Amino acid sequence: HHANPLPDVIPTPTGLPNGTPTGAGRPPGAAADVLVAGTHGSTFGGNFLACAAANAVLDELTDGGVIERAAELGERMVAAFRTRLAGNNRVREIRGKGLMLGVELNEPCPTLVADALEAGLLINVAVDNVVRLLPPLNMSDAEADQMVAMVADLIDALD
Repeated sequence: HHANPLPDVIPTPTGLPNGTPTGAGRPPGAAADVLVAGTHGSTFGGNFLACAAANAVLDELTDGGVIERAAELGERMVAAFRTRLAGNNRVREIRGKGLMLGVELNEPCPTLVADALEAGLLINVAVDNVVRLLPPLNMSDAEADQMVAMVADLIDALD
């Protein structure tokens, strides 16, 4: 969404219908001429429940302000992380796109995922030193504040 990509085929995972078993693919441009009806298979193709769920999710994403809210909350969380972790020598960079957030550290943090899990927080660390956060799109302001505080405390506590 942020980079405005133009892929040959746009596949969607089960997140489209909010967890019901389905998926979809939309080939734009020239790929649409190749992938016509009958040239591909589908395990759950045409499932009415999954299609209704997918339509409801798409309606909420396009008309419910979810994407705009994610962008605003992501900016707010990046700013909060920058304020909270200012002066922490372990932190190299804090960045985000919408609610895809990253806190890059200057060195690996092999215990951080386990420490976070023990504190009740599920996080990921990519390439040994980037704390990757992918919170839900419907996160409240209070939950965002709590996540910033918890992650910042965990980073502060690193040995």
